[in-house]
Parts: sequence; structure tokens; C-alpha cells
Amino acid sequence: MPTPKTPPPPPDPEEPVWTYRGYRLRTSEFVTAMVHFFRAEIQRANVWRVRLDTTTNWAVVSTGATLSVAFSQPNIHHGIIILNTLLVIWFLFIETRRYRYYELWSYRVRLMETDFYAAMLVPPFHPSPEWAESLAENLLSPHFPISIWEAFGRRLRRNYIWLFLILYASWVAKIWLFPQPAISLAEFIQRSSVGPISGQIMILLGVGLYGFLIVVALATISMTRATGEILPRFGEDTLTSIFSPEGKIKGLHAFLAPSHRRKQLMALIITGNAEAVSKRILSELGRGVTALAGKGMYTGQERSVLICALTVTEVHNLKFAVNKEDPNAFVVVTAAQEILGRGFNPLAEE
Repeated sequence: MPTPKTPPPPPDPEEPVWTYRGYRLRTSEFVTAMVHFFRAEIQRANVWRVRLDTTTNWAVVSTGATLSVAFSQPNIHHGIIILNTLLVIWFLFIETRRYRYYELWSYRVRLMETDFYAAMLVPPFHPSPEWAESLAENLLSPHFPISIWEAFGRRLRRNYIWLFLILYASWVAKIWLFPQPAISLAEFIQRSSVGPISGQIMILLGVGLYGFLIVVALATISMTRATGEILPRFGEDTLTSIFSPEGKIKGLHAFLAPSHRRKQLMALIITGNAEAVSKRILSELGRGVTALAGKGMYTGQERSVLICALTVTEVHNLKFAVNKEDPNAFVVVTAAQEILGRGFNPLAEE
């Protein structure tokens, strides 16, 4: 006879329940979901990490092959090194784009590590108040956590600056030593020409290119929004001279690292059942509501206009709450330039 199945144990009434915006999940269910999500985001980040390494390998292999050909055959023109330099720059731009995608997934992983898992190791368990909001917003409205200039500068400093220095030194050596060593600076400048472009112009173009790379590499050192590197969650800036005494970003740094602020919205709800709608918003969303008196000019009826500030992750819950109490309500959701006060940015200046 088959052994009868043992019924599952009844749920423990003492087990903590995670409640959030009307949802009720046991602690075990929530942690299991977060573990699977964490593993999935690590897998995504690893895929883009491999793509970064692949692009770097392309640059290294092409540079090695170019220099081997250029120095093994004295009659080869030095322009081959210039072409390879342009090719490496193109690889750097490709890697910059890939690095931003890598950071998109790595940001989520780092956010869970620092604001959720790290908090579990320090009883009592108190995750960061905004970690869930930040993570949910990034899932609903994905955006690159770092600017294209920070990604460009970081990959340039990590790998490509050494390739460019090798190419520059090889270009100078190729012109100076082949086919015979140059006997004067004038001869070196003359050999630097490429077709109709004179040697002076080629040297100026080279100085301009490498000057641009050096400026970007130095100007982006203090940017620490990237989480894929070994950086703290809230890193301190290293080039304090770029900042004003108040700590506000200025000048070139502000251009290279545009700030990102959580998307904030303002909802206007025109309803004839203001009391019930307000109570549901207060209880389910935890957001404050302000009522204003209004009048429909077409119908001539008195209406209440409710004003509610919220974030992008709360729009669906707001519509659900309003529809449950007044399906005929009129809702307008618009972007807000800035919201100051409790639950948003502090009103007082730090």
C-alpha cells in the first residue's frame, strides 16, 4: 500500500509577515524571491563582464599584430600604427557602451548587497528605508547609473591608457628609427607626414588626441557612481578641487557626470467621493493627501480635487486605490520639478 502523504504543517502564526502596499508575504517567501532575483542579476552582470573582456582582447590582439607587422618590415608606413590607434579608440567606445549596460545590472546587485543583505548581518534587521524604492524604480524605469563619460574615463584608466601609450611610443620609434635613424628633428617632422597632410599637422593632431584622453581620464577620477568596481556604496570623492566648499559639483565635472534624481510625480484626483478615496490612499500608499474645493464648469457640480505627491513606483497602486472607491474619478498624473518634505527630499538645506 502506498504510504499516505504527510500534510504540510500549518503556517506558523508567529512567523513575521512582510506587508507592503497591500501585499502580505511571509518572510521565507520574500527572502526566497530575493535570492532568486539576486542570482539572476549576477548572471546578467557576468554576461556583460565577459563582453567587456572580449572587447579588451580585441584591442590587445589588434595592437600586438599591428606592431609586429610595423617593426618586422622596415618599409611599412607608420600610418598603420595611426589606423590601429583609431581602431582601438573605436573599441574603447564599444566597451564604454557595454560597461554602462554592465553597470545597470551591477547597480542592482550592489544595492541588494549593501542595503538588504548587509543589514541582515547586523541584528536587528533594518534595511535601508529607500532600498526597495530605488530597486523598484530601476526595474520599472531602467536607466544607466553612470554617465557615458564616467564609463569612458574608467575603462580608459583601467586598460586602454596603456595601449595608447604603447601605440604612441611605437609611432615615435617607427618614424625616428625606420628605415634609417633620423639625424634631426626637422627630418622627424618631415617623416611624420601622411599623404597630403604635413608632419606638423599630424603631430598637432596626435597631441590634441592624447591631450583629450588625458583630460577625460583626470576629470573622471572623482566619479564613483560605478558599482562594478571595488568601490564603497557611498564613495567619497578623491579630487576635492573639482568641488566647491559646499560640496556641490561644478564646471567640467558637472558636465561629465549629470546628476540623476528619483522621478517624482504629482497626481490630481477629481472625485465626488473624496473622503473614501483619501482614506484608501492614506492606508494603502502611506502618502499624504490634500483636498481642494473645485467645480466642474461643464456640469456645474461641486467636486473635490485631491493632490498627492508620489513616485513612479506608486502610480499603479494609486490608480487601483482610486478606482476601487470611485470608478468615475478623473486622475491626472504629471511630473514634478522637485518635491520637498517628508518622504521626499528634505526641505531644509544640509
